[in-house]
Amino acid sequence: MRIYNSLSRKVEGFEPIHDKKVGIYTCGMTVYDYAHIGHGRKYINDDVLRRALSYLGYTVEHVQNVTDVGHLVSDADEGEDKLEKGARKTGKTVWEVAKFYEKHFYDSMDSLNILRPNIIAKATDNIKEQIELIEKLFKNGYAYDTKEAVYFDVGKFKGYEELFGRQALEEKKTAVRKEVKSDERKRNSADFALWFKRVGRFSDHTMHWDSPWGDGFPGWHVECSAMSMKYLGEQFDIHTGGEDHIQVHHPNEIAQSEGATGKSPFVKYWVHATFLTVDGQKMSKSLGNFYTIEDVVKKGYDPIALRYLFLTAHYRKRINFTWEALEGAQQALNRLRSFVTGYKKEGDERRTVLSGEKLEKVNKFRGEFESYIADDLKIPQAVSVLWKVVKSSIPTPDKLDLVYSFDEVLGLNLKNAEEQKLSSEVAKLVEERDRLRDVGEYDKADAIRDKLDKEFGYKVQDRPAHENSS
Repeated sequence: MRIYNSLSRKVEGFEPIHDKKVGIYTCGMTVYDYAHIGHGRKYINDDVLRRALSYLGYTVEHVQNVTDVGHLVSDADEGEDKLEKGARKTGKTVWEVAKFYEKHFYDSMDSLNILRPNIIAKATDNIKEQIELIEKLFKNGYAYDTKEAVYFDVGKFKGYEELFGRQALEEKKTAVRKEVKSDERKRNSADFALWFKRVGRFSDHTMHWDSPWGDGFPGWHVECSAMSMKYLGEQFDIHTGGEDHIQVHHPNEIAQSEGATGKSPFVKYWVHATFLTVDGQKMSKSLGNFYTIEDVVKKGYDPIALRYLFLTAHYRKRINFTWEALEGAQQALNRLRSFVTGYKKEGDERRTVLSGEKLEKVNKFRGEFESYIADDLKIPQAVSVLWKVVKSSIPTPDKLDLVYSFDEVLGLNLKNAEEQKLSSEVAKLVEERDRLRDVGEYDKADAIRDKLDKEFGYKVQDRPAHENSS
């Protein structure tokens, strides 16, 4: 296995800390609003990574957080808590907001056939661990107290500004919103909050807990360090996130984690997914291009078609969502399902010993697929191998075995594929094709057959006259 490490900025050979056991921590969602298709792309990428590791023989422990407190609208520790914002917008309590949107998030991910994490860790369930981490940072000289908050002193952490190859310190300084006055007691403008006190702008904050530094609530960054180390240890293998985490959140995680434990590296491999664009632009409600899984379903598409679409682009490459692209993905998925249901009907075909030529083909397909997923998750190429299999001449039982095996990584749920009900448009085309064949206009009938294949993903097989014609 080889994977691109954002920290070293190169593809590296994958060597887990504990032989064939792999610990993965995934930055989860801040549950104050609806999950959208951009979240879908990011978590499908995480899911494929997890599935690929399992396919290649690793035992994976997957931990994902739920941010239900502490994430301010600005990464520069400015503005209000996002949960408070969501509560004001919906008229619900912050606890109701967190519960509602957490359920929506996991329901949406379930519809995309994304495996649930082994452990789902909520920030509000792990306040004790976050306080203990901050206490370690005080002991090691990295934290300091002000009237408004407890901060991490980035000036004390050697190499902070060079993490991920970015001048992170300068970027964070410019990220501070000038129109909002920052805590003037900060030693450095890039210092980040570990604990906010229930004073000043946060005096009415609904979620709050006692701490050695006063009544308040944790900063956003500290939760990921505390919970990942709780479940995976002080050093673990893989940490994933979106490309937006490279600038602020993940440098902060590294600094506070290594500052608390004195161990480096905190994480061996950092894997970041590139964002989705919609109609060539950033997804935004103001632009009218903000789509949820419900929107996909309302348009008549299967969420798994969205998964298929996202598998056609490498996780580090930008992909542009359009409804036309989703239509193409749906048709491709229909074709795959049509092949699989056809193979199932032939399931009583007696398995025979493969000839040397057929066995060589089977092994070649399997080797190609494994080489692609092991080489920095080249999933588009892996999908192309799947298509080679379904179009190949190897016997149906062996073909079906390969399809099911590959789908353990791709997650298209092909094992449960069912015969598709014909839409009214497809049914009319089939009926017209039968009529043309009856009157001997075979060229026109063949043109419809080709259209059913290329545009709708249906293979037409003609049967003897005493059976149905298609």
